[in-house]
Amino acid sequence: MGYFDSIYATDLPHRAVAVYMYLVERANKEGICWPAVSTISRELSLSRSTVQRALRDLERTGWLTREPRWRENGSCSSNHYLIRMS
Repeated sequence: MGYFDSIYATDLPHRAVAVYMYLVERANKEGICWPAVSTISRELSLSRSTVQRALRDLERTGWLTREPRWRENGSCSSNHYLIRMS
């Protein structure tokens, strides 16, 4: 199977595996990316709530760390994700 063997071997729901693979594809060399939930939702054809549940699953099991990002005016921007690479 290759690169994603370790995530496939988990008991994570398929939504979490799909979101993880999406984030890995968009992460830089350090495993960091910051797509908006709405972007992930649109590009994977999943509802926003499904994406949010998947992100919680991944965070709870240690596959990613999520940190909020803020605009200069104090409003919330997309989250900053640090992906655990296998």
